[in-house]
Amino acid sequence: MRTALALGLSLAMSLSMSAAAHAQSGAAEGQKLAFDRGKGNCLTCHEIKGGDLPGSIGPKLENLKGRYDRAELTAILNDETVRNPLTVMPPFGRNRILTEQEISAIVDFLQTL
Repeated sequence: MRTALALGLSLAMSLSMSAAAHAQSGAAEGQKLAFDRGKGNCLTCHEIKGGDLPGSIGPKLENLKGRYDRAELTAILNDETVRNPLTVMPPFGRNRILTEQEISAIVDFLQTL
């Protein structure tokens, strides 16, 4: 009984550590995409900690995890015109500028801000 419990706990801890490592690698990839002037290009409009030559058209990107959940951030990146028809933010997902995986990685990064 104790062996099964210990094995179960070990497996749960391993899965949790794996998920945390995956989120960290996703966030690192997301930062690269967000700062890439040919892909996410977020710095053209937004000030982001660690970014060079930020724009000021959009809001400063900070404390996003406290203001938006993952689904909201994904929707904003996919097509902000659904939520705000007057936005100047490109519909990255709808226009296939970014793939679903790239949007997911950028959301991982944004949730670290």
